[in-house]
Amino acid sequence: MDWTILLIQFGVMAVVGLIVYLHNKKARQPQAAPLIKPKQNVQELQKLSRMRARRLNVPLSELTRPTRFEDIIGQEEGIRALKAALCGPNPQHVLLYGPPGIGKTCAARLVLEEAKKRPDSPFNAESQFVEMDATCIRFDERAIADPLIGSVHDPIYQGAGALGAQGVPQPKPGAVTRAHCGILFLDEIGELHPLQMNKLLKVLEDRYVRFDSAYYSPDNPNIPQHIHDIFQHGLPADFRLVGATTRRPEELPPALRSRCMELFFRPLGQKELEQIASGAAARADFSMEEEAVRHAALHAQSGRDAVNIVQLACGAAYDEGRKAVSCADVDWVIRICNYAPRAELTMPKTPRVGAANALAVAGAGQGMVLEIECAATPAEPHAGTLTLNGIVDEEELDLRDRKLRRKSMARGSAENVVSAFENHMGIDCGSLHIRFNIPGGVPVDGPSAGVALAVALYSACTGRAADHTLASTGEVTISGDVRPVGGVREKIQAAAEAGAARVLIPLANWEDSYTAMGVTVIPVETLDQVVALAFPGAARGAAPAAKERPARQEPLSAAPGAAVGEHMTASAQESL
Repeated sequence: MDWTILLIQFGVMAVVGLIVYLHNKKARQPQAAPLIKPKQNVQELQKLSRMRARRLNVPLSELTRPTRFEDIIGQEEGIRALKAALCGPNPQHVLLYGPPGIGKTCAARLVLEEAKKRPDSPFNAESQFVEMDATCIRFDERAIADPLIGSVHDPIYQGAGALGAQGVPQPKPGAVTRAHCGILFLDEIGELHPLQMNKLLKVLEDRYVRFDSAYYSPDNPNIPQHIHDIFQHGLPADFRLVGATTRRPEELPPALRSRCMELFFRPLGQKELEQIASGAAARADFSMEEEAVRHAALHAQSGRDAVNIVQLACGAAYDEGRKAVSCADVDWVIRICNYAPRAELTMPKTPRVGAANALAVAGAGQGMVLEIECAATPAEPHAGTLTLNGIVDEEELDLRDRKLRRKSMARGSAENVVSAFENHMGIDCGSLHIRFNIPGGVPVDGPSAGVALAVALYSACTGRAADHTLASTGEVTISGDVRPVGGVREKIQAAAEAGAARVLIPLANWEDSYTAMGVTVIPVETLDQVVALAFPGAARGAAPAAKERPARQEPLSAAPGAAVGEHMTASAQESL
């Protein structure tokens, strides 16, 4: 009887203990959030469905967005280079330079789609194009949030959820991981915060992302296996970076530039902007006067500007019940939106004494044709002066620990030309008041206007007008040599667009491809040759042929006392 009572008591105690254990275990578990009532859920879904059913018409800027390589106007060379960098078996990181609104983003997106079609490309159908704007990347320096690199959501942070309640840190992947085996496109990469730039460089080097957390322990049994794997081996981030920027190359960190191929998308010219403007009007189902197209392109700094001008002009015409955009509509848009005209590339119609055409490059890589004027009036012996208008007179150099001020290169170039005339050509400039002027109000700097300054000065000193269809670039030394300069291809393109017949460039800058640029390009290496080409028969010395011979051929040497024509080929005589 006693054993029976003991067994019953033991059973009751076991049941009570089990109940207490289950109750305590349930109390330790996080409570599930209350379920949303089905009626409320249905109402929200219906509201969302109604919102998605309503939409506005597609804006013209989206209608004109390129969907094929042929739709990207004026960037054939840049697209070819981008394909070469990304469509092969070993794609590279790329930096794209160029002004805004010329198709850098669209080109990168289309090149990825092209690479997916290549059988030997590592990109495939799963490769994503992840786009971020570096100016909008907000991050926390404590690594609480980082949409670019990724972060760890520690248990102490609000919203840590069920895993956080168990003390589990949760890694959150960033854009570099979402772009794994694809392309990460960072627009305006030059604006990226230095801290983020350093993190990005580390990811580019390692091709994975490491995470750290004070709450992570490899011995914590509550941490799922996949989180253990992330903390121990990192998240994969093997992608190709395509960074676009409107900054100059020297403004980007050297560590980034050394890891990337640097490609340049050029600014659009007048004809290309006209093509974009007329195409935008056609897609909007409007006709547009030829002069209206020209005016729209003349006041557009990029393809995006041209589309915006056309869109507002179309809206003005539609408001009046018309399907044709007039020049008055475009002029109204230009006036109401304060669009400034671009410098129109045109050569002078007639020759003028003391005038020459110089070639320059703007900050965004846009070639320009500049007019240089020169006046030379007699002065007392050795009392001559040199005055320059329209150039940068002094420049300041920032050398980190100190700043230096020096005479500008443009002023130095003018002084070199004057010295070359005195030393090499026997013209006494010390008895002349010489004034150079570059109209337009844009400050000019650099040594490349030396050749044009020499032509203008020779014209002013002799009273002879130079060939007004001739444009030139190159640095002139005190000894009368013509030295190489930068941006020659952009300058030749600008001269061809402006209608120049001939372009003088330094011999050291010559490339065979210049023969196919729509203008006769003539390399020179001395001031004698420059004067002979700009003023036929005015000087003695050797003048070279229009560059139809190979660049490696030795230049024609000057023969003292020989006439210019004796040392010219037939093609050179024709070009003169």
